[in-house]
Amino acid sequence: MSDLKITQIDVFQVDLPYSGGVYYLSGGRAITRFDATFVRVTTDSGIEGWGESTPFDNYIASHARGIRAAIAEIAPKLIGLDPRRVDRINDAMDAALLGNESAKSAIDIACWDIFGKSVGLPVCDLLGGRTDTKLPVLESIPVADAEGTRKLTGFSVKIGEDPVVNAARVRAALADKKPGEVFLIDANGGMSVDAALQMLKLLPDELDFILEAPCATYRESISLRRRTNVPIIFDELASNENTIVQFIADDAVEGIGLKISKTGGLTRSRRVRDICLAAGYVMSVQDTSGSDIAFAAIVHLGQTIPTRNLRCILECRAMCDGKTADGAFDVHDGLLSAPTAPGLGVTPRIDVLGKPVATYN
Repeated sequence: MSDLKITQIDVFQVDLPYSGGVYYLSGGRAITRFDATFVRVTTDSGIEGWGESTPFDNYIASHARGIRAAIAEIAPKLIGLDPRRVDRINDAMDAALLGNESAKSAIDIACWDIFGKSVGLPVCDLLGGRTDTKLPVLESIPVADAEGTRKLTGFSVKIGEDPVVNAARVRAALADKKPGEVFLIDANGGMSVDAALQMLKLLPDELDFILEAPCATYRESISLRRRTNVPIIFDELASNENTIVQFIADDAVEGIGLKISKTGGLTRSRRVRDICLAAGYVMSVQDTSGSDIAFAAIVHLGQTIPTRNLRCILECRAMCDGKTADGAFDVHDGLLSAPTAPGLGVTPRIDVLGKPVATYN
């Protein structure tokens, strides 16, 4: 395999309105639009790779202008490197700038896209090989009134701080639960241990759901898990390989929500995936938010996880108005499979992305 060299990195910015008008989370947090950053990595052979990083303000410790500022520090250090040597690319990014995983994620995903195109394989096959599983898809339901929840479709139900309101919302969401459906009740780290216990006491024992990211801190989350038999998944707290190792050592949780951009891209997410598989964890593959390119990365990673370990993948596209790329990512009856086209299998809509806001060569 002859060397490829990165010759140019372009950065694009697009405002993506939230499809539901206003997205509410716990703690009075609300958002009306997502500030999306897209990266195009070009090689000396002409092969291009694409990546996306779209943060959720006041939710994960990243913000859009910070992503683009971090890329400005990192990108010049990658010119001349082979993008297919993804671990070495990550070493170079770490040497250029510590942390800033959300910025590194967009570049890393673009490098995997190039890798797949260069060898004629979809990214999922390079990440370990596709399973025969069709991937169950869920949508995120923001904090809203309990009655409104019944009119929505989806299985990731956001809750706030009030245990009485939360209990009513959970009961309403699960009132017409069908066999085989999975409900994640997600507090986004917004509940105290006391409030979580109060909510659980108000719920019938027969309700079948998974509690996701109930508390902000690891200590609180461990304390809650010791006091309940409800399955718990960590999300915000699952940030890298080191945190997963700590979860396993402490027998802290049943599984994780693996968010690609928060982890730093597909290279680091692959490592987290393998540690979780060794521990027998269940995973949902997600991102903080994002459009078509972010969703493509989610699908390819999810396609490599065995059925018994895969809870679902997040349909992040449903959160954003506007289409940024095309590809074979149609959902049928709540399921889809990764495309067989080389790389991510996406064709960006340049008319939507516009002109680069920054170029490094």
